Amino acid sequence: MSRIGNKPVQIPSGVNVTVADDRTVTVESGGKSLSMNVRPEVDVRVEDGAVILNAVSTEDRFSKAYWGTARSLIANMIEGVTKGYEKQLQIVGVGWGGTLAGQRLDLKLGFANIVSVDIPTGVDVTVAKDIITVKGTDKQKVGQFAAEVRSKRKPEPYNGKGIRYTDEVVRRKQGKAFGS
Repeated sequence: MSRIGNKPVQIPSGVNVTVADDRTVTVESGGKSLSMNVRPEVDVRVEDGAVILNAVSTEDRFSKAYWGTARSLIANMIEGVTKGYEKQLQIVGVGWGGTLAGQRLDLKLGFANIVSVDIPTGVDVTVAKDIITVKGTDKQKVGQFAAEVRSKRKPEPYNGKGIRYTDEVVRRKQGKAFGS
């Protein structure tokens, strides 16, 4: 079993981490703020420029699992307020594309109607030609929104059309061979 919870999370300069009495961890930096409630199986404290987590019970396997998960989530929050997260999607298809309409992303994907996806708060979306860029401080929101957009028309293996991540490799299939 991994012991990722043992490793303290270093707090970079300019980042403020506070732990409230109601088990809420808040990470703030440069006007950006993220907060999370920590489960009671995990004890969180801030000491000497690091976030230290301990499992309340080392015998309970769920306590150990929540311990590592809470540590990873806090590390992701710190990275989110300092650097942020970004996903890029590419639309492949003739006549296909996307446009922004306020807090909505309109996609032309070869269907009779335009497919609309609402942009959640805390996520910034830009569209340049066939590239959709999703940015934000919350890793979960950025990844979830990118996955929702991709699910509207997944890349298909025969023609390669669809919405894919820019670093995604789509294995192409040959298709039917005609008689000889």
